[in-house]
Amino acid sequence: MSREPGCSRWLLFAACAHLVFLLSSLRARAFAVSVVSEGAEDETELPVLQNSEKSRTISKIGRELKGIVFVIQSQSNSFHSKRAEDLKRDILKQAVDLGKELPTVLLIHQIDRHEGAWTILPLMTDFSVTYGRNSSWIFFCEEDTRIQVIKLVETLRRFDKSKEWFLGKALYDEESTIIHHYAFAENPTVFKFPDFAAGWALSIPLVNKLAKKLKSEPLKSDFTIDLKHEIALYIWQKGEGPHLTPVPEFCTDDMNSYKVDHCATTFSNFLPLCGEPVNKEDVFVAVKTCRKFHGDRIPVVKQTWEREAALIEYYSDHADISIPTIDLGIPNTDRGHCGKTFAILERFLNHTSPRTPWLVVVDDDTLISIFRLRKLLSCYDPNEPVFLGERYGYGLGTGGYSYITGGGGMVFSRTAVQKLLASKCRCYSMDAPDDMVLGMCFSGLGIPITHSPLFHQARPMDYPKDYLSHQIPVSFHKHWNIDPVKVYFTWLAPNTEESSNGKKVGYNREDL
Repeated sequence: MSREPGCSRWLLFAACAHLVFLLSSLRARAFAVSVVSEGAEDETELPVLQNSEKSRTISKIGRELKGIVFVIQSQSNSFHSKRAEDLKRDILKQAVDLGKELPTVLLIHQIDRHEGAWTILPLMTDFSVTYGRNSSWIFFCEEDTRIQVIKLVETLRRFDKSKEWFLGKALYDEESTIIHHYAFAENPTVFKFPDFAAGWALSIPLVNKLAKKLKSEPLKSDFTIDLKHEIALYIWQKGEGPHLTPVPEFCTDDMNSYKVDHCATTFSNFLPLCGEPVNKEDVFVAVKTCRKFHGDRIPVVKQTWEREAALIEYYSDHADISIPTIDLGIPNTDRGHCGKTFAILERFLNHTSPRTPWLVVVDDDTLISIFRLRKLLSCYDPNEPVFLGERYGYGLGTGGYSYITGGGGMVFSRTAVQKLLASKCRCYSMDAPDDMVLGMCFSGLGIPITHSPLFHQARPMDYPKDYLSHQIPVSFHKHWNIDPVKVYFTWLAPNTEESSNGKKVGYNREDL
């Protein structure tokens, strides 16, 4: 008799737990159905089932789809989070017609347990624990990746899900490059890494293996520079793990291209434009320079992109009226420029019109398209604290922080500058690396940085051609062993080939 009350309580608990599970499933189902009904007018529905065989086929696809965990490499900025939510809704729209079971769709920026969630590897343990028993694949994609769900299921079906697979569209370096630390210098073409824009997949056995490795060997405190290359290196484990397996159905062609009939994924390869480009007068450009570069780097700026900027100032350690430059009273330093950059931020806040919402800080050897940047900025709200550019990371496996690498250009909303300078966060030394200090400061303020792959810390030749082929770049950096004027007019200059709606068109680009 003494056991009966405990047994009753246990039965009651089990019944409640089952009810909660059912309610959760119903809510997910209701969300997906509402998504489908919202977009029913412009969605192509699956054909009406003609026979039991087709019904069984669709049911099988639905079951297999349930085994795929979709992970959208999203960001918390309002523009990017909306695009990621739109993609999630599209995936669920397609899934709801394939069965009662809906796939899991995760947004990286909502996984806030890790500062470095965007670097993926710190999430492997959670993925293994949560999905290691009942799922088959983790499929990663960017917010602008477009997915044909049925074709994706059919593509993944070709691979034995009980084995370790690393799948994607393969990129490779044609020559060794600084952004990959000159890896595989003798023949860099042998090492393949995934183009995230096409989507990429890990089988659950590989996820479980990576989680086990991370448990015994925690990630080192190091730099994250090119995530797709570094993930491939980590998975390969110097030959102990799998190479990337190229999958031709993972594509980066535009979804409207005639080439995509076989594709499970495509990519919206255009320059975002969310209305009219911001006005020229809305963008203040600050160029960091020093006396020794007045004669060779500044003339390149004046020959190329200076004419695109309505508001531009050159900051140096020497006042030169022929340029002209402004001496901020900060001595030039050989390694970092933290003191100079913070002086520029103070000047922007206190000596420019409060009606100028955007600040761009570039190096004197940055090549940038202000014309395209103005289009891109139409998608961001300057009333939000926006810090935009190419994202790097430091020590993200063990805490750390993300930062915008300075060479490709750093874009600040006035709101971001106000919040930064209102804080007590400043340079720990005048020659500290400005971009990393800014990353630490914004991280401490809880202001996430916003990544755009259209900014580049290096030269065009330092990136795979196939990677750049689906971009309309905003910037490149460095004059090493190139003709910078030629690079600008080949890759960045406004021209009649760019359509007014920002879509990518063909360029005649030489090997640079």
